[in-house]
Amino acid sequence: MIMVTGASGRFSSAVLAELRARGVPAVGGSRTPSEGQRRVDFGVPDSLDLNGVDTLLLVSAGAQEDDRQVAFHRAVVEAAARDGVSHLVYTSLTGAGDHLSMALPHRVAESLILASGMTWTILRNGVYAEILGAPLSWERRKGKGRGLGIVSPLGDGAVAVVARRDLACAAASVVSEPARHREKVYELVGNRPISAADVAGRLGCEVRDISLSEFRDQLVAGGGVSAFRLSMMLSIASVIRHGFLATTGDDLPRLLGREPMDPLAVAAEAVAAHRPGPGTEGN
Repeated sequence: MIMVTGASGRFSSAVLAELRARGVPAVGGSRTPSEGQRRVDFGVPDSLDLNGVDTLLLVSAGAQEDDRQVAFHRAVVEAAARDGVSHLVYTSLTGAGDHLSMALPHRVAESLILASGMTWTILRNGVYAEILGAPLSWERRKGKGRGLGIVSPLGDGAVAVVARRDLACAAASVVSEPARHREKVYELVGNRPISAADVAGRLGCEVRDISLSEFRDQLVAGGGVSAFRLSMMLSIASVIRHGFLATTGDDLPRLLGREPMDPLAVAAEAVAAHRPGPGTEGN
């Protein structure tokens, strides 16, 4: 049996949908399971029951403080080894992301998995194209060149983003035939890096660059941002700005058996979804 953790999340839901479309039986595991799913609560290690699971797709726990995330991953890996899981597939972070503030728990999880005695596959997922809009905002400009424009803390930096759906399809391919992917580490990054200027060009508007300190002030002024999320957002913006996430690769199309979705189109659509309407103000 195949189990996919985090079944209520968008990525895991997409993996399960792809497996259903392929006619591959799988069950979702979730802290709040719906009908037909199994309860998997990373925060309650004694409750973890993976008996009957042959292949486990461990979708990394949501970004949080390092010690908490490491403890969650450790609990699942230990439960999988104890309950006889044969093959563990883990959604990690691209190797180009080691400068990101959230990288450490992923590398610890990889080490735990490699030492677990199970066979394994590591999917080092790149940045979702859909979330490139997180550090970008809209503003309504006045005077010459007035109209809507994008505000960006990314400078000239570019990032090899990937559509979430493509990463989900790649994961479905691996868990469907785990023997083909034993002891493999896949770098699932985009086929070309894109910048804030590329997104603005696709949307037919201009982009204004701001410093990282201005970006920090913008996030704080917006309210509702935790100290952890503030640090994470600044880390993402800085790493992109300084060129560390621009590395491309060809593992993704090889797993997909096709060309990936156009990352610029996906990113631009996500940014456009937050465009202010007529008469409203941007950030």
